[in-house]
This record gives sequence, C-alpha cells and structure tokens, in this order.
Amino acid sequence: MSTETEQSTQLHGGRLVAKRLKAHGVTKLFTLSGGHLFSIYDGCREEGIDLVDVRHESAAAFAAEGWAKVTRQPGVAALTAGPGVTNGMSAMASAQQNGSPMLVLGGRAPAMRWGQGSLQELDHVPFVRPLTKLATTAEATAEIPGLIDDALTAAVTAHSGPTFIDFPMDVVFSEGPEPAEPEPLPDPAGGPVPDVARAAALLREAERPVIMAGTNLYWGHGEEALLALAQELGIPVFLNGLARGCVPADHELFFARARSNGLKGADVALVIGVPMDFRLGFGQSFGEETELVVIDRAEPLRDHPRPVAAELYGSVPGILDALRSEARGGADTGAWVSTLRAAEDEKRAAERAEFDDDRAPLHPMRLYRELGEVIDRDAIVIGDGGDFVSYAGRVVDTYQPGCWLDPGPFGCLGSGPGYALAAKVAHPDRQVVLLLGDGAFGFSGMEFDTFARHGINVVGVMGNNGIWALEKHPMEFLYGYSVAADLRPGTRYDQVVAALGGHGELVERPADLKPALERAFSAGLPALVNVLTDPDVVYPRKSNLA
Repeated sequence: MSTETEQSTQLHGGRLVAKRLKAHGVTKLFTLSGGHLFSIYDGCREEGIDLVDVRHESAAAFAAEGWAKVTRQPGVAALTAGPGVTNGMSAMASAQQNGSPMLVLGGRAPAMRWGQGSLQELDHVPFVRPLTKLATTAEATAEIPGLIDDALTAAVTAHSGPTFIDFPMDVVFSEGPEPAEPEPLPDPAGGPVPDVARAAALLREAERPVIMAGTNLYWGHGEEALLALAQELGIPVFLNGLARGCVPADHELFFARARSNGLKGADVALVIGVPMDFRLGFGQSFGEETELVVIDRAEPLRDHPRPVAAELYGSVPGILDALRSEARGGADTGAWVSTLRAAEDEKRAAERAEFDDDRAPLHPMRLYRELGEVIDRDAIVIGDGGDFVSYAGRVVDTYQPGCWLDPGPFGCLGSGPGYALAAKVAHPDRQVVLLLGDGAFGFSGMEFDTFARHGINVVGVMGNNGIWALEKHPMEFLYGYSVAADLRPGTRYDQVVAALGGHGELVERPADLKPALERAFSAGLPALVNVLTDPDVVYPRKSNLA
C-alpha cells in the first residue's frame, strides 16, 4: 500500500510559494529579475500570479507597500539574493513605520554550499529582522507553505507591518508535498471591544471635543464607524497619514487648516490610530488641559509622551460604535464647530493670494490650484518629495480612503514610483498622480521605463526648483549659507521621460500649466509635466522633527 506522502502531489518549492500566495488572494508579485528567483517565477506563471518587474529592487518593495496602501491587502515583492534584498531594506523600514502589511520573498545562496562563497551569499535575516515582524529562512521545501501562512498572518495582525522569508536555491528548486488549504488570514477590523465607559463619560461631558485620526484607523477599517460617531455627536475631525479621505474633505465636520485651533482648544481629544510623534509635537500639539482618549488596534509600541485619560485597544470599528452608543446625550457642540469653521475659512482665505500667484517660475500653490481643477474626486495622489510635497499635504483635498499616499514618518524619497505603479495596477481606471520633487526624481526616475513597458499611464507632476529646498532654506536660516543643497536648475526631466517612452512637457509660466496637465492626462502614456517652480519660495515649516 502506498503511503500518504507517496500519494500526495509533489511540487517544486517555487510552485509551493505561488500556490500558497494565490490561496491567500495574492494576484501580483513585484520583482526585478534574478536567477535565485527563477523557481518562484515559474510557480507564479503556473498559478496565474502576474509578475510586475521594475528597474530597481527598491521600487519592487515600495510597490508591494503601495499595493498594501491602496488595497488594504498584503503586498508581495520578490528580491534576489544579496544586493537585491539590501536594496529593498528602505521600503521594509518604511512599511514598518507605516504599519503596511507586506511580504518580501528573498533569494538566497544554496544551503549545501553555505559558507563557501557562493554568488551573492549573505545572511539577510540579521539585517532585516529589526525592520520586520517576522524574518526567517526556509530550511526545507516542505516548510514553505507554512512559512508563507505565518508571514502573511504576522503581516496583517495588529500592529501590521512587513515580513520576510528567504529561500536557499537548493530548497526552493527541490520538491515537496502539496499541502491542504490554509486558514483565512485575521480580520483587520476584528479584535476585542474593551469597556468604553470612562471614555464615553469624558465625551459626554465635553463641550469642545475633537477627533485626531491617523493611519491605523485606515488599517483597522474604521472609517465608516468614525464618520458615524463624528456625525452623531457633532465632533470636528482632523486626519493625517493614511486616514486622509476617511472623512471627505468637503464634509461639514472635516477640518485641515484649523488643526492648531482645534487640538489646542479641545477639552477632550479622541486620538485614533495615530502615535504622538513629531507630527503631533510629541503630544504638545494638544492643549495642556486636553484630556486624551487613545484608541488603536493594539497597545502602542512605545510609551505615550504625556499622560492620557483613557486607552482603548482592539477592534477600531467596534470601539467607535460602542463610544457612539454610550456617549449620546452630551453637550451641544454647534458653537465649537462654528468657531473652528470660522478659523478654517479665515486660513483658507489667506491662501488665496498664493493660489492666484502669477510669478514665473511658479509658486507651488499656484501649481496645486491648477492641478485641483483637473483631477477626479477618486484620483489617487502620491507625494514623493520635500517642500513641494509638503505644500501638497496642506492643500490637496482627499475624498476617499486610500487616495493619498506619501512616504509617512520614515520619509524615504524615491518611494513614489513604486507606490504609483501599484496604485495604477490595482485601479487601472482611476487617475494616478505622482507628485515629484526634482530631487526625488533622481532616486527612482528610471521607473518611468517600467510604466512605459507595462502600459501604466501614471501622470507625474514635478515641482522643479533646482535645489534641495527642505535642507537649503533651513540651513541658510541657521548659518547664513548652504552646502550640498543645490541641483542643476531647469533640468529637462520631461525629455528623460519622453526618451523612456512616455509623454513629457516643460511648463515655465502659469498660463501654460492647465493645458499641459490636460494633455498629460489624455496622452494614454506615462507622463511627466515638468514645472519650473521658484526656488526662493520658503515653505512655512512648523513641525518639530525631533
């Protein structure tokens, strides 16, 4: 009689990888070709997983993170051994700080030759372990499906983040048994609902409540519950990170410009899915007397920088729904909302002169006014730059979740093309707009070749001021001079994109911008509108970075 093992189907390791990914809903693998990965490529071809290949491994890994950001499903990248993996480490660090669920598959020199000096032999795991939730090596072919299960489970479990598995060539090219179907991955919106009585009591007594929500609201699928809570209790909402768009920018309770007024003036603040890091002044963005209620998917990874009145960890939608139910009957917040709306309107009115600025080279605010008139409500806007993107963060409106992507607190330039690639692959019928500084273009600009090869008609809009503005202006303020902060003025990056198979235009005057944008969106090609912007414009920076 044959044994069960003899009766089972034997598949090579790359096919086991692909089959397990497919079982968990993975449809795309972002990669750059490498011989250590051939078995995985063959498996993906057999299982119908699309290979999306790029020009630099960092773009493949950023595309995996971008896929997670726009779909809220784990993104997957495959990086060849040695430099392939190390080239992807910045994206892993970015995903760690953004809580982005992703899995990186690494090639690895064969185990049978380990220590003898094989090509690109490097033990990746000690390097990537500090950046990931799980980092391991497949020691046997039969282990592969279980390791994929473990890695994807860890990636989506709060706090979500990146995971890593590498595969020795002899292991991934050998055969192993086909396993049973896996268990479903954890529900990102699931988890316990703790007792909300203390927080609800604070909210009922509040006359000036606010909501400050961030990225983990998005990962926890809490946007509908947040909007219901805000509307029923009349609470003004401020958003950052991936929470942008979880309350539409034109909602009566959404505020952007009056954040200082709202956070400093609040008597109770619901701090939902956002750490009190430099973006919130390490907790000092709130008033000294503001009572803080912290809500998140799991306990924080570091201590709060100031005392909080209540903490609620678990299912974000469940917690918000419970608060909405138990906090009914509180004070009328109409006067408070009106006060913030007046401040918001005043600050928006003060921006009018910059929006209408006719200078040439252009003021970035004029550029964003024109762009706002040609992009759709569901456009996915991606920021990759310093001061140029900081302006966008201030004034680009977002109406739906997953429509604003920036590098997040890790601040890694060069992330944008990978994000844009993933966004357009995931949503081919929507506008994808890549906002680029001229400095940021230098990191990943060759990915416009990737766009052209794959028929990805991303529209890039560049603010080209010929300097590293984020460094040049502060350095001149501190020292009266700057070093290592200048680029070549007026470089024709649009011609580079045209040479790579795309559509490129140079814009030097405000009147020419909108027609150029319209042509870029209708070109049907990857496009770059290279806009010369004024290097003397200084972004009014307020963040305390450290």
